[in-house]
Amino acid sequence: MSHHVGQLEQSLGTALLYRSTRKLSLTADGERLLIAARSMIEAAEAGLQLIGDQNHQLSGVLRVTAPSVLGQSLLVDRFAEFAMANPLVQLSIDFTDVRRDLIGDGFDVAIRMGWLKDSTFMARKLFSVRRRLVAAQSYVEKRPKPNTPHDLSDWDWLELGQIWARKETFRNGDKEVTIARRASQISVNDAQALYRLTQAGAGLSILPVFLIKAGFDDGTLCDVLPDWNPSSLGVYAVWPPNAPRDGLVKNFVEFLIGM
Repeated sequence: MSHHVGQLEQSLGTALLYRSTRKLSLTADGERLLIAARSMIEAAEAGLQLIGDQNHQLSGVLRVTAPSVLGQSLLVDRFAEFAMANPLVQLSIDFTDVRRDLIGDGFDVAIRMGWLKDSTFMARKLFSVRRRLVAAQSYVEKRPKPNTPHDLSDWDWLELGQIWARKETFRNGDKEVTIARRASQISVNDAQALYRLTQAGAGLSILPVFLIKAGFDDGTLCDVLPDWNPSSLGVYAVWPPNAPRDGLVKNFVEFLIGM
């Protein structure tokens, strides 16, 4: 190995390793070459996998957990497409707004919605969810028309426990405003329940666009600040770092990324 590395160093005209009688370590050039070499290996493996997949069907059980609100999104269509494209895969999906333990509860992939915290798990962003600030028409009619997020200081907020934050940022073109929300009288852990509470006139909420379309269509909900957009939420696939590179998990995540 030392002989081959020495030949490579001679060919490149630079040192790749620091050597002592007890230790070997990479030089800066060695680090750069290692990164490039890893990319080459991954590209080669991907090409070999692509060819191999032509003669090999995925099979096995894949356990997935996802927030229940995403049961109303296009993610479900992608789950169906993956299952139809891989008839030997048994897809077990747990839709819940209780945050499940990926390892402890025996899941292969977790779909997370919101802002990811640092962890040892692998993660890939799948898509973003646009949200709107909404309230029941009957609730809005009782209050002065707001023009900016600052006008909402005395409005009632409804809280979705998993992603609730006292501060919320809104954007209108190049303008950005961050407000502190009042403490919420009602807190729930289910987005569908939050939607129904909002329709009932209990207060303001920030909900995914795909969830509130029916409320806009039937006139029970209105967009409180149509010119101001709350921040979008990321939807991520999360899985253990030791999942096989060419296994079910990798293929499933890559399939979802194509949304």
